[in-house]
Amino acid sequence: MKKSILFLSAAMLSLSSFAQVAEDGAEYNQYGQKVEVIPAQAKFQDGILAFENKDKGFKLWFDTRVQADAGFFFGGPDFTKEEKIDGKLNPDHIGNGATLRRTRFAVKAQLGKNWYGEIDADFSRGTFELKDAIIAFTGIDGLEIKAGNFKENFSMNRNSTSRYLLFMERPMATYLAPSRHLGINATYSSPYVWGAFGVFGPEVEGADIQTLSEDANKAGQNEGLSYTGKLVLRPFGGKGDFMLHAGAAFTYRAPKTSAEEGWRAVRYSTRNSTSINRKKYVDTDVISGVDHEIGWTAELAGLYKGLRFEGAYIARGAYLDRSVNDKDAQWFDGWYAEASYLLFGGKQNYDAGGAKFTRIDPGKKWGDLELAVRYQEIDLNSKDYYGGASGMWQFGLNYYPCRNVKLVVNYGIVNNDRYANGKGKLNVGYDADGKPTKDYTKVVDAKGKAGVDYQQLTFRAQVAF
Repeated sequence: MKKSILFLSAAMLSLSSFAQVAEDGAEYNQYGQKVEVIPAQAKFQDGILAFENKDKGFKLWFDTRVQADAGFFFGGPDFTKEEKIDGKLNPDHIGNGATLRRTRFAVKAQLGKNWYGEIDADFSRGTFELKDAIIAFTGIDGLEIKAGNFKENFSMNRNSTSRYLLFMERPMATYLAPSRHLGINATYSSPYVWGAFGVFGPEVEGADIQTLSEDANKAGQNEGLSYTGKLVLRPFGGKGDFMLHAGAAFTYRAPKTSAEEGWRAVRYSTRNSTSINRKKYVDTDVISGVDHEIGWTAELAGLYKGLRFEGAYIARGAYLDRSVNDKDAQWFDGWYAEASYLLFGGKQNYDAGGAKFTRIDPGKKWGDLELAVRYQEIDLNSKDYYGGASGMWQFGLNYYPCRNVKLVVNYGIVNNDRYANGKGKLNVGYDADGKPTKDYTKVVDAKGKAGVDYQQLTFRAQVAF
């Protein structure tokens, strides 16, 4: 009883103190520290909820995105049909399906003129997956210095946000480009020149990858660092109805302790530009004894009013420690070219500060339609490793009914070679006895039918708010 009375008295005293502070006009945070109060205006900016005080340079906004996808696959060889083999489902069959490709939620803030912060997460797999976690200094015009977890500045397409991609999935070759890693990076942007350089460490995504890094640290392993730089020239400036972007990037990469393949090992693989067909036909499997990697790219992009085009060549090589894996460097590469046109007078746009394409301006009150075409290739066959090669034609139709909604239809024709057997798990042709085989050395190539060639029809409904 006495304890209850003492607790109640303390609570009343605390409330009395708070009331006295409130009467003085000052405000305090939950830790008892006096805070500066800046009024903010709440507004919707093209459907994005934002709180802003322009005079003080403060702004906070939410960035939410949902992408619902569906896909159908057909035209493959006989051994990809949906049937039972020895009483079991056919593992070679390409299953149709649907998925939530992305369910993203981000909070972003400009904290006065000098500082920016962001945290971005994805929940499409039913668990938290960290994407961007950034603190950036923005106090010098044209210069940004940021630290945290974010995409390395290497590939234009890889660095473009998924909400503004031309097709549902990025080109296969971009998976040879580095993505998000923990690091620090400086970017300089002017109308005619854009450049970036960064130093990066481990991948930070989910609990499993974090555990790999922590266990490696316990074992006394240093985290491998990567050094990535990029230069872009824009001879006609970064704005206007006509824009040309010519870029090149280079990266040197030491082995990562966060690699799922293990210490000093790499694996190069990708799906055929689909997230629904989970088969990775092109896959090198694990390459052990890696000393370091080198990657480089050259890219060209541009726009003229409603027309947009983009293309790039990307190469990545694994240099091996001869005392562990007595082989020469293994090089892999790929390229793509894509273009689109807005049919009803819309305008393509380019983000000069990020050196990449951004959202369109529709030509009509009801929105706009965009026709797109792309051809792409990736080759994961090297001197000693045969991960397969793949080429693909794609055609797309994008409908933009409003600023926040995008509806997408993609049709693709896939051509995988005889080596694209998914690490030896998938059939790639028929042997001399007419039976399906996973062994590319036994395939009888009748009229160029080696490899799994098929077609895909995919759909997306996207909302961003």
